[in-house]
Amino acid sequence: MSKVKVAIIGCGTIANNAHIPAYMANPNVEIKYFCDILPEKAKQAVEKYNCGIAVTDYKEVIADPEVEAVSICTPNKMHSIIAIDCLKAGKNVLCEKPAARIYSEAKAMQDAQHETGKVLNIGVVNRFNPAVNKLREMIQRGDFGEIYHIYISFRSQRSIPGLGGAFTTKEIAGGGVLIDWGVHYLDIVMYCMDDPLPKTVSAKAFSKLGVDMPNYVYEGMWAENTKDLNGTYNVDDFVTGFVRTEGPTITFNGAWAQNIGVNEAYIDFIGTKAGARLNYGGDFTVYTTACGGLVSTKPKFPQKAMFQEEIDAFIRCIKTGEKLPSHIDKAVITSKMMQAMYDSSEQDREIVL
Repeated sequence: MSKVKVAIIGCGTIANNAHIPAYMANPNVEIKYFCDILPEKAKQAVEKYNCGIAVTDYKEVIADPEVEAVSICTPNKMHSIIAIDCLKAGKNVLCEKPAARIYSEAKAMQDAQHETGKVLNIGVVNRFNPAVNKLREMIQRGDFGEIYHIYISFRSQRSIPGLGGAFTTKEIAGGGVLIDWGVHYLDIVMYCMDDPLPKTVSAKAFSKLGVDMPNYVYEGMWAENTKDLNGTYNVDDFVTGFVRTEGPTITFNGAWAQNIGVNEAYIDFIGTKAGARLNYGGDFTVYTTACGGLVSTKPKFPQKAMFQEEIDAFIRCIKTGEKLPSHIDKAVITSKMMQAMYDSSEQDREIVL
């Protein structure tokens, strides 16, 4: 099989930590371009990985007929614009999560995929996580009986990323903790439950602890190199909500920052035969009964690197036409649900979908 020529658009943290190393490890891939609006970032990538051409304009990339696939690792604001341009130029696309800032942008991406027939996958990487897939298998097999409620907690005492930069600017990111962290947790739930359609959403998003940027106290910060205390903070740092779906109900609490000294990252699946707590990025424990007693077990299974699995599957599906679980048709459901959460918060009412 000839090597698939790939372009990386956006050479920041997620590109360097996940996408690029995974492409480099795939023998069927050649990275032809590193693209970033900051020329030094693109040049650094060329030097670091000893391959590719550094460019600053993604349109130069998509004009090259040799490029078959692109990874979009830019701020959320550019996801839909670049993805649609790439699809219309005949490129296959893996776009980092979230699909877009708002549902209408994600829907436009889906429409462009349907029109062009090219691949458009979203970086909902947990759909390639072995623990998530094992739990999903058990749920689909009926081991838990009826899953009637799911509780999600993604809370940290202090974890606002890049304070004052792109992460905390609504025009660029689309939102805060819900769109940054919540998208992963909600996507896991949707995937494990076979993507039930949401029916109603009631949520409230708060922007409280990051607003006073000069006095924000923290121990560590993701993307601290992008911090700008003269920048903008107008996104949510705490969110709570309730969702009715065609399947289970869902409740959730999420915090980038809270004045409670706990850090939680788990999902509880509550069923009639058994329940499970999935630790985000880790294993899960099953709770049930047997022989008149309460029983808990922690399944053991082979581990795999989920980002490598995601990239390998993306390259494979370009050749085979396989529709992956991360296809835009699946991811757009979560986009619609998150849009309803923000709408519910702003309008102070339940949203019917």
